[in-house]
Amino acid sequence: MAHRLLVRRFWTLSSKDLRCLPVSSSFSTSLQSSRVPVLSRSRSLPRSLASLRRAASFNVQDHDDFDVRVIKSELPVLVDFHAQWCGPCKILGPRLEKAVAKQNGKVTMAKVDIDDHTDLAIEYGVSAVPTVIAIRGGDVIDHFVGIKDDDELESFVSKIIGN
Repeated sequence: MAHRLLVRRFWTLSSKDLRCLPVSSSFSTSLQSSRVPVLSRSRSLPRSLASLRRAASFNVQDHDDFDVRVIKSELPVLVDFHAQWCGPCKILGPRLEKAVAKQNGKVTMAKVDIDDHTDLAIEYGVSAVPTVIAIRGGDVIDHFVGIKDDDELESFVSKIIGN
């Protein structure tokens, strides 16, 4: 995740900003010897980094990240409120990711650790974990609390995307 944030921050820098950055001689030598352009004129991501945008699931970093990647998302987003210490969360998380991955990019999944992002948990009325909330266009459209089996998860995800 730190890599994604670094790539995103680097990508938003203009070429003028890049010229101002200090560069060590070993870095500049390795950069000159590499055949992959760092920034192209089209400002599109290299193929190796393009998959970062299309990730089926991601960890929410902060409230601003939540606003950009969940509230303003064009796709429906399943928000998995979980905790590291929660046994049922450890069971539900991978099963939910699998159900989301089967939809081939029609829905994404945001993972929110309630210990790190208590403000989001309070804002969405999370009183127990695991809680999964479906958001489309910034509005909550459905939710459930606790574990569901694979068939129930797949039907929940299908209902969210409208199948």
